[in-house]
Amino acid sequence: MAIVTLLTDSGESDHYVAAMKARIISINPGIRIEDISHQIKPHDIGHAAFVLRSVFRDFPKGTVHLVGVDASGNRGDAYIGLQLEDHFFIGSDNGLFGLISDRPHQNLVELNTVSTITTTFPERDIFAPAAAKLASGVALSDLGKPLPAFKKMIDRQVKATKKQIAGHIIRVDSFGNLITNIPKDVFDILSKEKGYTIQFGGEKFRRIQAHYHQADEGECFIVFNSLGFLEIGIYKGNAAELLGLGYDSMVNITFDE
Repeated sequence: MAIVTLLTDSGESDHYVAAMKARIISINPGIRIEDISHQIKPHDIGHAAFVLRSVFRDFPKGTVHLVGVDASGNRGDAYIGLQLEDHFFIGSDNGLFGLISDRPHQNLVELNTVSTITTTFPERDIFAPAAAKLASGVALSDLGKPLPAFKKMIDRQVKATKKQIAGHIIRVDSFGNLITNIPKDVFDILSKEKGYTIQFGGEKFRRIQAHYHQADEGECFIVFNSLGFLEIGIYKGNAAELLGLGYDSMVNITFDE
């Protein structure tokens, strides 16, 4: 069954999401629609990119992902269809798609170039029909004119040496946990047969747990999460509030000499 996912900053108190779904199923009632989230903060490209890159690979290859975050974009931003890692993405060329993967794209077209329409609701009037057609078997190349490249924003990068890994918090989740951009594979290589100290804010720790519940209630835990990134939290508490840390706060791991 063809799948279309929806990721938007529309919220759920208005008609916007329902209108997108109505347009999709009016084109093909057999399409399965899955909601990723409609609670992205308005125009928050970083939040949307984190959510999308964390989950899109869990869907079957060939899934179509309609992204209605900052959909109007900036003046001059195109509406695009993109094939990347054998998935399809529909949305505005506002820099978001450049943050979800480092791999080269497989195909790229500019939408709304044939029978051009002007609309204040591109998610319903441009993205939804394109997504429905893709999910129904129409080739991406038939939906618009080819483009050589799309916008790519530069995300925070981890700095790693034999002595230290310097990272940042890239997401505070709904539990108040602090997700960093420090990957487990880099840590595993550099920490081999070495002790280490993890420092953030005024705190220092020398242990990484395997599970959240290895900390007592109200205590700090540090784990590598299901995404493979270092995560800091307070067991059954809110780390962002209690530690006073948030997006872009620094987290360093220093290795013993």
